[in-house]
Amino acid sequence: MTLQKITNREATAETARRRRYDDACAAAHALDLLGERWALLVVRELMTGPKRFGDLRRDLPGISANVLTQRLAGLEEEGILVRRRLPPPADVPVYELTQWGLEAEPIFQALGRWAARSPSHDPTRPFSAASLVLSMRTMLDAGRATGLDARIGFRLGRETFLARLVDGAIEIAAGPLDGADLVLTGPPAVVAAALYGSVPLRDLEAAGELRLEGDRALADRFVTLFPLPAKAEKAGTAAKRQRAG
Repeated sequence: MTLQKITNREATAETARRRRYDDACAAAHALDLLGERWALLVVRELMTGPKRFGDLRRDLPGISANVLTQRLAGLEEEGILVRRRLPPPADVPVYELTQWGLEAEPIFQALGRWAARSPSHDPTRPFSAASLVLSMRTMLDAGRATGLDARIGFRLGRETFLARLVDGAIEIAAGPLDGADLVLTGPPAVVAAALYGSVPLRDLEAAGELRLEGDRALADRFVTLFPLPAKAEKAGTAAKRQRAG
């Protein structure tokens, strides 16, 4: 209890001394709100639903308990998230985004699409379940998905999600997998390797990293729906290519 009080006082002090840009530009203020290290990733993890403190620690393995406490306190103070207690039988405290906090998802998606063009972006690095879900919402190619009506389930560690594809749009929510035409079971990074790393599904199955249940033809089509954008050229790259040609 004493340690928790100390941690809470430290979080309050950290919130008070956060540096701000002191700029009337709303984009600058967005950085005041979400620009601290880890803040945006905490928001990302909550975009798929409420989570306990321990869940956030698990899904953000590089963050310390103290820093996570500080970020949660700051985001709560700004009105981006709230802390509440789940009803029985769970009866545990969780953090969840406010409606205003949820409205940050299109911004997050725009950043993701932009940064995916970075020559240094590596889509095979570790992925949390929330990262994978948001990446699918972000990178779906509506043209490739046109005419497809399907339900696809995901078992990602302890979390399950059901995706609904209808006429070029995708909705994904945490919950049971009832009615799924296809279920993919495996770590988020393995599913990401199939979607973005061009690793064949059969290879992942043969290695015992991924399990498919249901419509295999649908699985083969599904992994083609999320093409990554072309990489941006670094300054001077085009000129070097012309000289080489």
